[in-house]
Amino acid sequence: MNNEIFNQKNHKDVRRRLRSQMTRSEIMVWLRIKNKQLGYQFRRQYGIGKYIVDFYCPEKELIIEIDGGIHFYERNIEADKIREEYFKKLELTIKRYTNLDVIKNLDNTLEDLRQALM
Repeated sequence: MNNEIFNQKNHKDVRRRLRSQMTRSEIMVWLRIKNKQLGYQFRRQYGIGKYIVDFYCPEKELIIEIDGGIHFYERNIEADKIREEYFKKLELTIKRYTNLDVIKNLDNTLEDLRQALM
């Protein structure tokens, strides 16, 4: 895969800001996946093309997105579809969880993620 699409320099400031402003649910997931706790290295607020994903596992080519309520507005649903199509063309796998999934059911969310890593 073309490495030029990953973490483009023009995203650096945005990625840094997003890392410093992570949501509660993003922090909850990050604390359980960082430092290879699931057996794989994850990057947070990682750039892929013109997009920045919440978490990315390069070894498994797996994207994790934690969606807040804003993702359920019609215009954002369409934007997410376009974004997912872009990732699928790159043969990347996307796992989506809602903030509520993570906050109310972190253990099940992590178990689902473990299954995706197998």
